[in-house]
Amino acid sequence: MKKWISAIGAAVLALSMTACASNTPATSTATSADGSYRVGVIQLVQHVALDAATEGFQDALKDKLGDKVSFDVQNASGDSATCATIANSFVSNNVDLIMANATPALQAACASTDQIPILGTSVTDYATALEIDNWDGTVGKNVSGTSDLAPLDQQAACLHEIFPDAKTIGVLYCSAEPNSAYQAAAITQYLEEMGLTVKDYSFSDSNDLSGVCTTACGEVDALYIPTDNTAANNTELINNIATPAGTPIFCGEEGICKGCGVATLSIDYYALGYTTGEMAYEVLANGKDISTMPVEYAPSFAKEYMPDRAAALGITVPDDYAAIEAE
Repeated sequence: MKKWISAIGAAVLALSMTACASNTPATSTATSADGSYRVGVIQLVQHVALDAATEGFQDALKDKLGDKVSFDVQNASGDSATCATIANSFVSNNVDLIMANATPALQAACASTDQIPILGTSVTDYATALEIDNWDGTVGKNVSGTSDLAPLDQQAACLHEIFPDAKTIGVLYCSAEPNSAYQAAAITQYLEEMGLTVKDYSFSDSNDLSGVCTTACGEVDALYIPTDNTAANNTELINNIATPAGTPIFCGEEGICKGCGVATLSIDYYALGYTTGEMAYEVLANGKDISTMPVEYAPSFAKEYMPDRAAALGITVPDDYAAIEAE
């Protein structure tokens, strides 16, 4: 999932390119005297999707290593500068591996070290996040991980299927999150190819989300929200605007859909995190060269919907969509 722009955040991104482009090879992981491993986890912000990815990551390593692995899980509360502070502390403590959950966390980790292995997760597009030209599927150096990119062409088709009468679609996302902007541009192209009118509604942070969302709900037939961390952390606000306006929302993932959407074509973030943990095991225990490990993607996607919200809006959902259980 994405980035908050600030002076410090921009510096983090610039530094990340220097670190990732270094010619110094990543050092091999060394264990402590008792054969244990210490793993630092930077999670950008607390919400359902990222929480699930972190849980899956930890479970995978605990399944493989038992009590031989320990975790220092730190939450940056949505702040890029805090991601950098956490990453630097992990480097100072010489952890064996860093797991970076979401794009700003990955950028901060990459800026902090070109020696300690780094695995990202919940990162939509690594080429966008790390400004890599000629992307071939491998970051190289000391970085790899997993992507939460869903098939955006299929999401566009699902949106059109769920809301067949919608002619004007609004794309609502945080402009400060580069992976959200990437998704917005891609799905706009797919929707326009279907003959739909698409309007862009970007907000810079949570402070202007309410105004932008209100405007959008007054101008479009339906909204699309990508896997956006700011949106995921403010679903109640979005729902409180969209529901009275009668504006249905198709979401990029299940967590956002639970909070404010009607339907989604979603990956399983727990499974994504688990895959990241399996990659970590290969690096830590089997000495796999992280620089040669391709970024991995979710193996499957699920069509899901919120029954109560669909019923309230009078939307008939196809039979191949599974109901999301309300919490």
